[in-house]
Amino acid sequence: MRALLVLFALLLPAFAQAEGSVSLESRVFVERIVKNADGQRKAILQKPEIVTPGDQLVFVLAYINKGTKSAQKFVVTNPLPQAVAFQDVRDDRAQLSVDGGKTWGRLATLKVRETDAKWRSARPEDVTHIRWPIEQPIPVGGSGQLSFRGIVR
Repeated sequence: MRALLVLFALLLPAFAQAEGSVSLESRVFVERIVKNADGQRKAILQKPEIVTPGDQLVFVLAYINKGTKSAQKFVVTNPLPQAVAFQDVRDDRAQLSVDGGKTWGRLATLKVRETDAKWRSARPEDVTHIRWPIEQPIPVGGSGQLSFRGIVR
């Protein structure tokens, strides 16, 4: 039952803020390591029919401008489901938040306040949101993909 609830939470869509009509599709995959016929290990992405703690996930956010004019100042913001711990993002535009989206920055610059009121450096599992400001206008019909990795808690 927990696996099904986690799966439901993973499929909650990201949201976008933009001028124009930019459509956003959110997909999630489980990364599995399999052996090929030669015995070599290979990573493959599968639909997440069942997920369990420790499973590696890849989130893909695809966007396309379906409007009649270019989209300006497009921002994609993706809250992380509580059942997922952030692992990494390989896009230099990505900004992270560890406080529910109040403040943003690179992980190395973020701080978390502990229950004893002391501050410590943020860790990947502290990330609550990821956002990507896309500076260049997205032309009519223009599209792209964003992605990040997480792990099921």
